[in-house]
Amino acid sequence: MPLVWLLLVTAVVAQTPPSFEREIRPLLESQCLGCHNQKLRLSGLSLATRANLMAGGKRGPAVDEGKPDESRLIQAVRHQGNLRMPPGRKLSDEDILTLERWIATGAWWPDSAVTQAPPKPNHWSFAAPQRPALPEPRNSKWVRTPLDRFILARLEKEGIAPSPEADQTTLIRRVYLDLIGLLPAPEEVDAFAAGNRPDAWETLVEKLLGSPHYGERWGRHWLDLARYADSDGGSRDEPRQIWRYRDWVIQALNKDMAFDQFVVEQVAGDLLPNPTEDQLIATGFHRNSPIQIEAGTDREQYRVEAVVDRVDTTGAVFFGMGVGCARCHDHKYDPISHREYYQLFAFFNNSDDWGESRPLFNAKFNNLHHVHGPMLDFAPAELVRERDQILEKLLKLDAGLDNYRREKKPAKDDPFVKQAEEEMAQLRQRIPKFESTMIMRELPAARETHTMPGGDYLGRGERVYPGTPAFLNSFGGGPNANRLDFARWLAEPANPLLARVTVNRIWQQYFGRGIVETENDFGTQGSPPTHPELLDWLATEFIRGGWSQKAIHRLICNSAVYRQSSKVREDLAERDPRNQLLARQSRLRLDAEIVRDVALSASGLLEAKIGGPSVFPPQPEAAMSASQLRKTWKASQGPDRRRRGMYTFYWRVTPHPALVVFDTPNAMTACTRRNRSNTPLQALALLNETVFHEFAQALAGRLVKEAPGGLQERLQRAYRLTVSRQPSSAEIVRLKRLLDFEPDQTAAWVSVARVLLNTDEFITRE
Repeated sequence: MPLVWLLLVTAVVAQTPPSFEREIRPLLESQCLGCHNQKLRLSGLSLATRANLMAGGKRGPAVDEGKPDESRLIQAVRHQGNLRMPPGRKLSDEDILTLERWIATGAWWPDSAVTQAPPKPNHWSFAAPQRPALPEPRNSKWVRTPLDRFILARLEKEGIAPSPEADQTTLIRRVYLDLIGLLPAPEEVDAFAAGNRPDAWETLVEKLLGSPHYGERWGRHWLDLARYADSDGGSRDEPRQIWRYRDWVIQALNKDMAFDQFVVEQVAGDLLPNPTEDQLIATGFHRNSPIQIEAGTDREQYRVEAVVDRVDTTGAVFFGMGVGCARCHDHKYDPISHREYYQLFAFFNNSDDWGESRPLFNAKFNNLHHVHGPMLDFAPAELVRERDQILEKLLKLDAGLDNYRREKKPAKDDPFVKQAEEEMAQLRQRIPKFESTMIMRELPAARETHTMPGGDYLGRGERVYPGTPAFLNSFGGGPNANRLDFARWLAEPANPLLARVTVNRIWQQYFGRGIVETENDFGTQGSPPTHPELLDWLATEFIRGGWSQKAIHRLICNSAVYRQSSKVREDLAERDPRNQLLARQSRLRLDAEIVRDVALSASGLLEAKIGGPSVFPPQPEAAMSASQLRKTWKASQGPDRRRRGMYTFYWRVTPHPALVVFDTPNAMTACTRRNRSNTPLQALALLNETVFHEFAQALAGRLVKEAPGGLQERLQRAYRLTVSRQPSSAEIVRLKRLLDFEPDQTAAWVSVARVLLNTDEFITRE
């Protein structure tokens, strides 16, 4: 075609309006109407009719007829400036040209035409799980539990063979670390390796599931979700009393409390008929919210922030989805509207966070401050009244003394100051000693709940009543529904998310990643499951088994896929480099608390007491310097110095450095998966931190005592105590050189102990 004709045809096409029905309507409905429909009107804009299009939204008209370059709609799809639509992706050049041509030719739209929002999302995780039939893999001899069938069938489909079973020493160390977070004694390793019983492994799994340390190990994972800490957070980061909630979690897991009950008691135990003391303690789950109590802060602002934290935590923990986007506007990707967010907010808006304010004296820190919200006291009522009266006197004296010092600037020996300090010291001695714990409690009269445009706590939009997202199982509660109604709805078998999300997190702890890798996003932007049938089978098995978490652990630990070797295979380097198909086990760095626990276990120092108040193992003197109040840290002595890592007092602002360096979460928000880093600071902590040096000294003493036969026996014992296996001849040669280098024998064995406690193998689950 001659060039002149080509230019003429191009010009004619540019002036020809595109077909609304064939080109414009499908484009608007597939790319725009999810957010900009008559119901949601994100940013005030609907594209349901031509009138809506021309009226525009909060930014003004969307279209300037005949002028595509000046139309906000075109600027948005071109990703010019700050407005970029659709969010997170860009239309094709062809689609953009179609819209430009449409606007350039007058944006013709039939008067009767109304575009429709997309139908209810048809996402896999929003439908209730259906129990699939068990696959029939060819190599049925490899199968130990039903879940193996799913893994093996997929491997066979890909033409990949599973790895051989790990050796018995590796297996027993693995399952001890996974189920109780402690090392097996050398004698336990020997007994297992020498056993002839066909059910030896299953018997070992049952023994560990029955151990009281099981609740500690798996309770720590739940505390990550519950954002548990021993302080408030914020600029003051005052200490709080809530360790009994931690104990409740440990005990509930040890009893294998049905998970649906576990959920209900934590979300709304206070609203159960005649709640027990334990059910009240359980509601500490939502009292773990960080709070800001700095003088001059707006109490209502931080009350609202605490409610927002509870809504967002509920989404992360029980939905496996972030819902926080909907605080300010309709969720961009998932079907949670701004209005539905505040319907969830309404369930938590009636809690009594500020209604009860009283002084609290913490003897450990010589600290006097106010606590807010309901507390459960473990003392007779008259003793509580006596304590509160004394504390009120202390607060008045303390306030008066502060004012006097500001106004008079007295000398050190000022008689008024001296008298006041003596009187305060006497009052402190008289304070009755008993424990309290933070709990949830409803207000007598319900607060009204309104949407908050833009998430502003001062905003007052449409009034809403308690309700749940429409895309999930139906909610039968009315306008007076409360947290208990919501908790029971959460735990219904019809909920498509709860069982899936929970079994996926359990799986993640055993294999390093979940069947859904984005364990915190089961929404439309999350990763699809690598084994969808297995996930649904596990979810339905969880429900059918009475919501028993131990039953899921038993299934996984007894499976062939769990018992595989973790050795890297060259044949998988390209085909499955991230081990998503699970043709082998995964090597996993131990959690921060377990790094401490295994060192305590190997050294023989472990104090095995379950539960109780938080403790204060040694830490560097400068560790508290980041605290605005320069808090003190007095190291515990005796058995408390040797407690497991999960009992270490956790300041939100200045946590123990040995926990931070090994990636413990900050407890400000729910943590659904810990990071696993490998840094020089970790090696330095294991070598030089005070407690690890104490562990090395204790391990050296244990070697001298338990292996009196000489150097070879002690080195073998050292390896058995730390990594459960016998050392190789090369390893013995290298350690002998280290011993020869150190003239003092006591120091020499401490050096050996420090080396072994610092190895990658020691702090890794193979």
